[in-house]
Amino acid sequence: MKDFNVNEDGLYGRFGGAYVPEILYAQVEMLRNEYLKVMNEDSFRAEYRNLLRDYVGRPSPLYPARRLSERYGTKIYLKREDLNHTGAHKINNTIGQILLARQMGKSRIIAETGAGQHGVATATVCALMNMECIVYMGAVDIERQRPNVEKMEMLGARVIPVYSGNKTLKDATNEAIRDWCCHPSDTYYIIGSTVGPHPYPDMVARFQSVISEEIKYQLKEKEGRENPDYVIACVGGGSNAAGAFFHFLHTPAVKLIVAEAAGEGLETDRSAATIHLGREGIIHGARTLVMQTPDGQITEPYSISAGLDYPGIGPMHAFLAEEGRSEVLAVTDDEALSAAFRLTRLEGIIPALESAHALAVLERKKFAPDDIVVVNLSGRGDKDMQTYMREKERMSNV
Repeated sequence: MKDFNVNEDGLYGRFGGAYVPEILYAQVEMLRNEYLKVMNEDSFRAEYRNLLRDYVGRPSPLYPARRLSERYGTKIYLKREDLNHTGAHKINNTIGQILLARQMGKSRIIAETGAGQHGVATATVCALMNMECIVYMGAVDIERQRPNVEKMEMLGARVIPVYSGNKTLKDATNEAIRDWCCHPSDTYYIIGSTVGPHPYPDMVARFQSVISEEIKYQLKEKEGRENPDYVIACVGGGSNAAGAFFHFLHTPAVKLIVAEAAGEGLETDRSAATIHLGREGIIHGARTLVMQTPDGQITEPYSISAGLDYPGIGPMHAFLAEEGRSEVLAVTDDEALSAAFRLTRLEGIIPALESAHALAVLERKKFAPDDIVVVNLSGRGDKDMQTYMREKERMSNV
């Protein structure tokens, strides 16, 4: 069976690696040499697990969605990452990385954010550990995710707006890397997704793997078996999907479905469907699929969802798609919005716009009555209420 984990060279097939400026080489190499050793220490594992339980509120429930199941004629469970402290899966990773940063003697934390959930999660753990926190965020995202900006500032973080490029996630990441180059010795960069140079994609996937670890034993309790038939998750960079898939990667009977953001459609120039539209290239320190022009210039992505508005994809997901281990659907803005409103009315749960892309797969795929389908509900919709209210009015007038 093919191995879908990263190899010793930091590669998933031909994707991954570490393409970093020389000034960052020593920092990335130190992290590469230390992360697995530290993560496997009993004291680290105990502190991490205790914080997930007592601070984050894990395990997150695996909720049997009765009315959603009736609608689609199958058995649907929602993995409720929206119920975590800070409202999304992002905290699973930032808890782990802040402990690593402390172990490595770092005192200054930087991060990038799109939808703001990773920024809030980073600011939260920095407040917990009494560390300086700087978050880079595109000016467009600051406007559409204002509640999360206010949360970050209340937590003590300094939010720096980015005005270059499309003023969204890619540009925020560029600025965070520039900062890191200027302050390599005392700064730790908490990357929020399975992107960036090795070891970040593997490290983030491992911290997020608590999601699939819990799914297995929760499903055993509820259904008498550990493995669902399908696991569905949205991808921007891919951390929530990596976590939901991790313990099923080498179980072929579990089908993995990825929902990426088609924006206004694959045939338009307003999309963020990197797996469908991208070509092999290097972005933010890793070789992966990248949306780019014929001469290699990165094109500006678009999605109504700030967290999926990224022109690359984690190298793990590029490899899973290329090998046929995952099925990739491109979900439009309107499909995601309809799925969000549908879940709200049927189950009384308002999802994040990112998670709504995963929910939209239920309209596109036909499942058998005895299938068990797990949808990773990666975040809650508080941050997206302004968008939802605007789009609800627009859709009602169509």
